[in-house]
Amino acid sequence: MNEQRIAVVTDSGTDTPAAFVRAHDVRVVPLRVNYSDGSTYESGVDITPEEVVRRFGEEVPTTSLPSPLRVRETLERARADGYEGAVFVAISSGLSATCETASMVARQMEGFPVVVVDTRSIGAAAGLVVMEAARQVEAGMPLDALGEVLRAASERTRVFFSVQRLDFLRRGGRISEAVYRVGSVLNIKPVLTCDASGRYVIARKARGWRKALEAQLALLEEQARNWPRVRLAVCAFDGDVRRELAARVRERVGAVSEVTEVVSSGVSADLLVHTGPTLVGMAVMGL
Repeated sequence: MNEQRIAVVTDSGTDTPAAFVRAHDVRVVPLRVNYSDGSTYESGVDITPEEVVRRFGEEVPTTSLPSPLRVRETLERARADGYEGAVFVAISSGLSATCETASMVARQMEGFPVVVVDTRSIGAAAGLVVMEAARQVEAGMPLDALGEVLRAASERTRVFFSVQRLDFLRRGGRISEAVYRVGSVLNIKPVLTCDASGRYVIARKARGWRKALEAQLALLEEQARNWPRVRLAVCAFDGDVRRELAARVRERVGAVSEVTEVVSSGVSADLLVHTGPTLVGMAVMGL
């Protein structure tokens, strides 16, 4: 427990690295993965990313946000463990109602103040904000100042990602039918990001997978030029891909800004439902 006795809570959609979660006692509220037979699983609790991918041949499930009860249980457990307040760092309210649910539950917590932060991002980029929350708390940042500090950190954070197959994004309504058809016919791979409202927008288009990855690297470099120091993150389902990406982003971005850290994470089961296993994401936080 940190000296501030402030619990750091997040949802599984932030892809905060498991080792960091364990080391800093980050409490993770899982999103849910739902199948047509009525079975529902909690992401990362009773269903793994590997299991979701294995079952794609049979069915692509849907996802749903955590229940208010699950959010409250997580906060109450933190209180029972000796924490006196919490900061809840959530994936973008433009993509999920998780942030709204956390805010609703926070207002109902008597004698246990909770600050909810909308990262307006997702995956590895939101995970960087979670990690910043833990570092700020451990450095002595009081709860009443955390919201502003972390919202500013969110504004300095950008995510870029691509997928080899667009059908998962189309199925979840993340890209339009027109983008899907043109991309499939012409082998156009859009590089997506989150805009100021936290919704997906196309940052750049590339023809072919290699050029899409190059476009991501170029966008990451462009963003990094805005700050003297940066923290980077990469995410992919495949561990070998993650290791290769980590080396590439460090070399590329290191030429224009000081890279303090490159964080590597997998893709949560709930995010895989919407992106498929070919997702490759990169994120940058200005320091």
